[in-house]
Amino acid sequence: MTDAERRLWSEIRDKKLKGCQFYRQKPLGHFIADFYCPKANLVVELDGGQHYCEEGKARDRLRDDDMKATGLRVIRFSDRDVFENLKGVVEKIWSHL
Repeated sequence: MTDAERRLWSEIRDKKLKGCQFYRQKPLGHFIADFYCPKANLVVELDGGQHYCEEGKARDRLRDDDMKATGLRVIRFSDRDVFENLKGVVEKIWSHL
């Protein structure tokens, strides 16, 4: 896990958000989700710098579309969001549960 993933994981693990279980590095179809909550059909992705080039953005769109086609909801945050506004990230995840 990246530093950002470790930091977010400490806030969402052990059913801390509305009693919902999250899994990390969860295989879903052809992809591995950073975090997954089956109860809410929610995938949480954290994006580092490689996600912001055109190739990375295109890969993420395909990935998100594939997951959404199976009924999953996907929300994305930058690593920077986690370091600068962890409380806001957790609140946004909370609102999707």
